[in-house]
Amino acid sequence: MATTRIIVAGSQRQALNSAKPVGPIRSDQHIEVTIRLRPAQQYSAQDAAAWSGDQPPALRHYLTRQEFAQKYGANPADIARIEAFAAQYQLKVVNSSLAKRSVVLCGTADALCKAFETRLENYSHSNGIYRGRVGHLTVPGDLSDVIEGVFGLDNRPQATPKFQVRRAPRRITAHATDVPYTPPQLAKLYDFPTAGNGAGQCIAIIELGGGSRPADIQAYFSGLGITPPDVVTVSVDDAANTPTTADGADGEVMLDIEVAGAVAPGAKIAVYFAPNTDAGFLDAVSTAIHDQTNAPSVVSISWGGPESSWTAQAMASFEQLFSDAAAMGITICVAAGDNGSADGVTDGGQHVDFPASAPHALACGGTSLTVNSGGSLNETVWNDGSDSATGGGFSTNFPVPNFQSQLPGSPSGRGVPDIAGDADPNTGYTVRVDGQQMVIGGTSAVAPLWAGLVALLNQQLGKPVGYLNPLLYGSLSGKGVTNDIVSGNNGAQQAGTGWDACTGWGSPIGSKLLQALKS
Repeated sequence: MATTRIIVAGSQRQALNSAKPVGPIRSDQHIEVTIRLRPAQQYSAQDAAAWSGDQPPALRHYLTRQEFAQKYGANPADIARIEAFAAQYQLKVVNSSLAKRSVVLCGTADALCKAFETRLENYSHSNGIYRGRVGHLTVPGDLSDVIEGVFGLDNRPQATPKFQVRRAPRRITAHATDVPYTPPQLAKLYDFPTAGNGAGQCIAIIELGGGSRPADIQAYFSGLGITPPDVVTVSVDDAANTPTTADGADGEVMLDIEVAGAVAPGAKIAVYFAPNTDAGFLDAVSTAIHDQTNAPSVVSISWGGPESSWTAQAMASFEQLFSDAAAMGITICVAAGDNGSADGVTDGGQHVDFPASAPHALACGGTSLTVNSGGSLNETVWNDGSDSATGGGFSTNFPVPNFQSQLPGSPSGRGVPDIAGDADPNTGYTVRVDGQQMVIGGTSAVAPLWAGLVALLNQQLGKPVGYLNPLLYGSLSGKGVTNDIVSGNNGAQQAGTGWDACTGWGSPIGSKLLQALKS
């Protein structure tokens, strides 16, 4: 009797817009896929409240990575079932991890298509050729309650970096001018704590391309009069630190390292390089949060794409990983996007960027920052047009989370962003990329800026701040820990008093945030 097959929930794929099939892939081509598994047990609402409720970090109870793996990792029996499934379809188990709840399988395209009942073809699109599929995946019925997602069959480019190089300055007035800033200057303007330097912390940075050059890192920090941070690289899924040219992804990599490292130079910077696919992206985040060697306490992510470009299984898996990170006291900072309220989608609708829209992400929006002649800040929503404006709006995939339930106006879904910082390329960040001095902006810069701040907070508090969102919308609301941005829009969304879907609660006032978290 034929084995009953069950659809993997959320695995539906469509071809990229304007992509055309150009023929089947070789049947003997070897491909690796990552299978994500259910946890041995789900954490209860009481468990989650211990590490993600509206209480100061001192009262939160986080799990160590070892404790998390033991309590909420995969069930060894489930991994054994996947291994038996692999053997049935002539697939090899490359590795498995109880902590990550994942099994990586390798096999020929023919074997994998049979195992998951799909068809793989080569597709041509504007950026080249990718291996793709259309439709759902299926698995044997007895595995449907074990497998939460299957990733890697399709290797289309999944995300884009959220940085923009400075254009010609826009305005010069009697009161303020468009000028770039070094990260230490922004840290001073935003009143970051000065008693520490992030020592004892590790900032994880996720990169899906590009690379860094040690000579540039040395030269940049020497120019700032700062001892260069300890920067280590971690290869995920055979990706590597591969610098090319300043106009490519190197700009993202160097921006992230230089901003986070200049704000918290005492922290270790661990850069996780992975392929730009949904599998590579997921594996990079999973590797970072479960990394017992570098043990990051904050993760900076400056890559993403409109929710409409993701599968539901991918979005669910990222949100689960971010939720797991909260259990271990790890803060996830994610850029909110650089293409306004439509997020670059041309269907006439409003879209938000993912993974910033995940409820357990600290979504980082963008402002335009100038300093008045008297020294006060003049900060508005960053908007130079639909292709150069902060992302923001409401998710169509995630419902309104509990921490946003009190927002006025009956939001339709999870609101983005949560907070903000300088992102306008015209008031951007001076960085060094491939031997060149450049000014770069975009919400890509805001994620490592906040990640650096979190490292400083963690050091001063003596305990990770972890999942900040419930605090920002709860006990910290009204405490003056952010600069409220009340002017400007990102297209469909308008800034106003309090939280808004352009800049969230606003840009940081670091010392006040530290004191509020202590109290």
